[in-house]
Amino acid sequence: MKRKIAAIFAADIAGYSRLVAEDEEETLRRLASYREVIDDFIAKANGRIFNTAGDAVLAEFPSAVDAVRCAIDIQESLRTRNMAYPPSRQMSFRIGITIGDVVERNGDLLGDGVNIAARLEGLAEVGGICVSRAVHEQVANKLSVQFADIGAQEVKNIPTPVHAYMVAMRREDGTYATPQLKKVAKAAPAPNWMWPLVVGVVSIVAIGVGGFLYFTKLETAQVASGAPTSTAAAPAPSPVSVPSPGPTPTMAAKAPASTPSQTAAATPTPVPTPPAASSGKFPADAVPFIGERQRSFLSDVYSSAGDYKAYALNIGGFYGSALNQPTEEAAGNAALDQCQKRADAAQSPRRCELYALGNKVVYSHGSPPMPPQPWFRHDTVTERAFVPKDFPMLRDQARTRLENIFAPAAKSRAVALGPAGHYFMTLGAASVDDAVRRSLESCGAIAGSACMIVAVDDVFVVPIPTVLRAVGFFHAASSPSIVADARDEVVRKLGDGTGWNAVAVGTSGRPGLGLKAADEQTAVNGALADCAKHDSDCHVIAIGPFTVGPAN
Repeated sequence: MKRKIAAIFAADIAGYSRLVAEDEEETLRRLASYREVIDDFIAKANGRIFNTAGDAVLAEFPSAVDAVRCAIDIQESLRTRNMAYPPSRQMSFRIGITIGDVVERNGDLLGDGVNIAARLEGLAEVGGICVSRAVHEQVANKLSVQFADIGAQEVKNIPTPVHAYMVAMRREDGTYATPQLKKVAKAAPAPNWMWPLVVGVVSIVAIGVGGFLYFTKLETAQVASGAPTSTAAAPAPSPVSVPSPGPTPTMAAKAPASTPSQTAAATPTPVPTPPAASSGKFPADAVPFIGERQRSFLSDVYSSAGDYKAYALNIGGFYGSALNQPTEEAAGNAALDQCQKRADAAQSPRRCELYALGNKVVYSHGSPPMPPQPWFRHDTVTERAFVPKDFPMLRDQARTRLENIFAPAAKSRAVALGPAGHYFMTLGAASVDDAVRRSLESCGAIAGSACMIVAVDDVFVVPIPTVLRAVGFFHAASSPSIVADARDEVVRKLGDGTGWNAVAVGTSGRPGLGLKAADEQTAVNGALADCAKHDSDCHVIAIGPFTVGPAN
């Protein structure tokens, strides 16, 4: 056996058993894919994997700097891959790192260093990294990494508390997420000789408080005698845990707001009355941005719950709910806090807002602008395989995101496009209709105008111009290029526009149409020929739903 000092890296998947239970084959397939990423990063950082068990990975590194840098690279890479999946199916690792004295036996490493790394991994946030004080001291001035000191932690099978630090993970915009502090080590129990003293003090306080309340009640009863009363105080409602469809909304309870101090004319501390359910049924079907599973929760659980309750959401589809809270303010704060934590964890740039207090909608933005239905239709003539580089009206950076995130994502998925180049994609929805609606709602809220579905799952569902470049949305009824008295006729003829359609105009604005063609070039040629019958110097202004300009 060989003894040495090494930086020990331990990684494990959060919620692995649940993922396997829900879909074993898909989980194992993704685990193999993610392990390729992890193994590659470890090898590049001069690390060595010395043990694996199921979803766990144990590795050693020659230095703490190499280990931490490798861990950050792994988490950032896997975070990007996870964006292709709904939150309930994301496969996120926790990583723990320490420096310790270990024993090598037949290639495996044993000892407290390995055990402490595994315990630090258990302290890490989902998708986060937790390191020991020894590691922090080694890397604090060598890497541009921020840490949060979470103090001494009591961990299983380690006799002394371990002082630990969380690594602040960088978001896409370059800022750093603030790690959530874990519980600190428990204080040592009070010596046995103190218990009689504690019991005595508590007894004296209890007698004093009981006497005060008795005489206070007596005085209040005397003051109130002769004054009619019609309201009886009822016990405060107790928080309940309510099942909900996944992703499960956490019923986040907050402490009630502090009450004003007693006045000189002592009155009993008011006991909150149990709030009744808000009048009217909660309009679950009208809530935008969310999926059908969350809508079912709103319809079945939230709607029937009594106040105080609240619901929060943001444009990106993140949400938070709180039921059975002590006050309306506490409900609102708890719902907002839960929603924002979910949004921050996914690096969403959109802030959460209150949608409802009780069953009353308080969201000030109303419904997002939506196009008329049908929101999309399949046309075998124009439909073709989705290729990110051909997506119209987007910058190269956005097309790269579509290639890395949308293309490999789980179905059902859809991308909506706005008239100014805004876009929004929904991944892993319960159905195509759900993905389409959510994409249009979020895109419309961001763009401020109705968007258009361009891609669904693996295909473009609108004609994508290639002869000319798409530069905007084409609306014949308001097109300034078409003479006013001809616009209605163009709208009518394009109304059932299956196949390839094109519009051309000349110097007088007289339109020519190429309708229901079998391919793009035929539609373009037809539009130019038709325009030439009525006008001169004709050129194509629209192909399919897009206004077009010269190709790059």
